[in-house]
Amino acid sequence: MELVLAFEASISLLPIKDLGMTPIGHRRIIDISSGTVTGPKLQGKILPGGADWQYIREDNVTYLDARYTIEAVDGALIYVSNQGYRHGPDEVMQILKRGEPVEDNSYYFRCTPWFETSAPQHAWLNHTIFIGSGGRDPDAVRLSFFEVT
Repeated sequence: MELVLAFEASISLLPIKDLGMTPIGHRRIIDISSGTVTGPKLQGKILPGGADWQYIREDNVTYLDARYTIEAVDGALIYVSNQGYRHGPDEVMQILKRGEPVEDNSYYFRCTPWFETSAPQHAWLNHTIFIGSGGRDPDAVRLSFFEVT
C-alpha cells in the first residue's frame, strides 16, 4: 500500500458555538463558511453550509465529525463526511481550544474522509479509501487527503 496525495483543502470557519459539557463530552459546533480545494486529482471550492460537530472527550481527545460539500471546478457536487481525532500535549490542546495558532507537528490531527458523488468523472471518490492529515489555524482548517493505493 501507498499513500498518494489526491488534493488539499483550506476550509474557512465561523466562530465556535460552544455548547458546553454534554453527556458525551464538551460539544462544539464550528460552521464552515467557504474554502478551496487544490491538488493533482481534484480542484474546486467548499460551499457554505457544512460544519464540524465535534466534542472533546474526558481524555482531552477531540473527536471530529465534519460534513460539507465540495463543488468541483466542473460544477460537480461532492458530499464529504470526515471523522477524525485531534490530540496532543495538554498545553498545546489548551491553546488550540482557545483558537490560537500552534505548529502542526506539535499535535496529532488525522481523519478518515468518505466521499459521495453522482458525477461520473469523480466516481473514483465513491470507491477509494482516503486518509487525511490536518492543521488548525485560528479561523480555518487545512487538510491533506491521501489516496490509499
